[in-house]
Amino acid sequence: MENADQLKQTYQATTYKLSNNGPRNIAVLQEAISGICGDELSDIYGTGEIITHFEEKIARVLGLEGAVFFPSGTMAQQIALRIWADRKQIPKVAYHPLAHLEIHEADGLKQIHHIETLLLGESDRVVTLADIKALSQKVSCVLLELPQREIGGQLPSFQELVEISTYCREHQIALHLDGARLFEILPFYQKEAKEVCALFDSVYVSFYKGLGGIAGAILAGPNDFLEEAKIWKRRYGGDLISLYPYILSADYYYEKRKDSMALYYEKAVELAKQFNQLPGVRTIPEIPVSNMFHVEFLKPVLEVKARLAQVHQETDIGVTGYLVEKDTNTSSFELTVGDAIFKIPPKELLHLFQVLS
Repeated sequence: MENADQLKQTYQATTYKLSNNGPRNIAVLQEAISGICGDELSDIYGTGEIITHFEEKIARVLGLEGAVFFPSGTMAQQIALRIWADRKQIPKVAYHPLAHLEIHEADGLKQIHHIETLLLGESDRVVTLADIKALSQKVSCVLLELPQREIGGQLPSFQELVEISTYCREHQIALHLDGARLFEILPFYQKEAKEVCALFDSVYVSFYKGLGGIAGAILAGPNDFLEEAKIWKRRYGGDLISLYPYILSADYYYEKRKDSMALYYEKAVELAKQFNQLPGVRTIPEIPVSNMFHVEFLKPVLEVKARLAQVHQETDIGVTGYLVEKDTNTSSFELTVGDAIFKIPPKELLHLFQVLS
């Protein structure tokens, strides 16, 4: 068995896991719909109470005029940026070098919409106001991802966000929030969702990442903006005949986990401290600002994979099923704290770090 497969297989075989909310199996849907009356009517092509009630509810949470449910965030965000590009008549947008649109969407924005992308700042840090001011070309929209996943969930200060928002509005630049993990950052900022969203012209939120639903996203903003988004949603094939399995699970897990984000955040800070006390290990950032962070091992990746596979078998706790090789002597993985961590008996978790050390 090769090291890569051994790591994944030993991780999957463990009873407990450090990351996320639990296994993504059919039980996720079964739990979400267990209390739903089977006579309730489904949505049909984006209409019906089941979808409109949820959209209105999330719009109120975000403090924005309206919201539209999409089957995927990729679809929602490409459409949002296309609308801003058309409105400003500038087919150029700017975002972080490691933004999801840049590295995970097969150049969809460029190939489908022929929108040019300008990269802001450096790949190992968050975007700053200075980066935006330094743009050499006019752009229709700036996208900010909060938190910035690919660098360990880092965040700018709230004051920096306010200054970026003010600058963009003064210079007629639309500001879009990639808030896939919006609810996860609220404990750090000590703000409500509507206070963060008030700084942006449009907002995307995911319902399967930290919240743990099946799939689906909300795009929120002004009503006239959303009317255009609905047209693009139809063009993209996003108006499935029914989206209710996604909507029901999104609503259920939002209600189940929205008040646990502070607990996840506190546990992330605690776990990062424990990892940073291990020899040859560090976290990025050192002190998490959300419920996620990266764990780096300062040893060759094959050596780390073999050791972690042994740890899985010895402790019955899954640390990670994968490692990213950053260079010949550094590897890392992403850790996102959710419900799963609280299922591990405290003594067993303590034992894990004793074994890791």
